[in-house]
Amino acid sequence: MPKQYSNVPKALNNPLLEEIHFVHSKIAQLKEKTRKFYFHVLLSKYNCPKCGEGLTMTDQSQCLCLCGNIFDPTLVFQKSTCCGAQLIRRTFHYVCSRCKKVNPSRFIFDERIFDREYFSRMMKAYRAKAKKKKKEMIKFFTEARSGELPLLQEPCLESVPGLIADLDHFVGADEADDTEFAVDFGFAMEDYRSHILVALGYGSRLFSSINCVSQDPREDKIWRFVTLIFMQHDREIELTQYDNDLLIESIEG
Repeated sequence: MPKQYSNVPKALNNPLLEEIHFVHSKIAQLKEKTRKFYFHVLLSKYNCPKCGEGLTMTDQSQCLCLCGNIFDPTLVFQKSTCCGAQLIRRTFHYVCSRCKKVNPSRFIFDERIFDREYFSRMMKAYRAKAKKKKKEMIKFFTEARSGELPLLQEPCLESVPGLIADLDHFVGADEADDTEFAVDFGFAMEDYRSHILVALGYGSRLFSSINCVSQDPREDKIWRFVTLIFMQHDREIELTQYDNDLLIESIEG
C-alpha cells in the first residue's frame, strides 16, 4: 500500500507545480487588463446622456461620468437584436421588453449580473405563495377532521370484566401503598393560555422569553409547555424547534 503514494513527494517538488500560483496570478492580471482595454474601446463610442462627456466602467453593468451620472449602459445604449426594443434586466441576463427573448449584453465581460431588486421581488412572491399554500393545507386538514363521536351512554369500566385490575397493574397502582399524595389544583390552563396570547400578540416569541405566571419557575415551565401543546392542537399557535428552545408563532384566524 505505501508504494501507491511513493511518487507524491516527487510530484510536489515538480517545478511546474511550484510555479502554478505564479501562472494563476499572471492569468488574472492579463484578464483584468483585457477587461479594462475592452471597456475602454467599447465606451469610446458612447457619451454621457446628460453632459456628453466620456464614460468609465466602474462595476459590472455600471458606468460613471465625470458629472457624477451613474447608470447601466446596457439599458441606455443597447436595444434588443430581435425586436429593436428596450432591454429589461433580469437576475443573470437581459431580455427584450417585447418578446422576452434573452439578449447578451455588450457591456458585460465574462460576468453574470445579479439584480438584487428583482431577486428580492421573486423571493417575496415565493414566500407569499408558500404562505398561501400553507393556509390552504391548514384549511384542508381542518375540514378533513372527523366529527365528534356522540356517546349514547356514560362509559363504564366495570362493564368489561377484569379491566380495572389490568389498568391498575399496568400503571403500578396495585403495588402502591396507602400513602396520601397532596394534589395541587393550582394549574389553570386558561390563565396560561391568555398569558401566552398576550405575550405573542400577532407575532412570534421564544419559549424561554415568556415570563413566568407562578412563583415556581420549574413548575411554571411545565404548565406553559402543557398549555402550548393544547394550543397547537387547537391551531392557535405553531411550535418549531429552534436550537435548544421553541419558537412559538401565532396563527392568524
